[in-house]
Amino acid sequence: EVQLVESGGGLVQAGGSLRLSCAASGFMFDDYIIGWFRQAPEKEREGISCTNVSDNVTITADSVKGRFAISSDNAKNTVYLQMNSLVPEDTAVYHCFVGYGSKCYSFNFMAYDYWGQGTKVTVSS
Repeated sequence: EVQLVESGGGLVQAGGSLRLSCAASGFMFDDYIIGWFRQAPEKEREGISCTNVSDNVTITADSVKGRFAISSDNAKNTVYLQMNSLVPEDTAVYHCFVGYGSKCYSFNFMAYDYWGQGTKVTVSS
């Protein structure tokens, strides 16, 4: 059973940084995508970052480009989201996701087979 557990969220002032972690387990496939999306109150889900594990190609949302970066530690089966220069508009619950047999051509929520419960990020002004 695939499990994804996010951590690292919290309250931070505008301009600050946070690093989110996603501990993954139960993988039974080699070709998959992994990334992050967020959901703010009364807003639609927004894809943040998506990586093809097979070729390391990554796409990043324009709203966070240059501020957020995805990375991974394969030995720990953990994916990170480094978030810098945070602004109040980044306030949301952040989820990591996994999709198998897909590629990150765009943010396609239909392709995400598993996601975690999320970790809440609040950015104060």
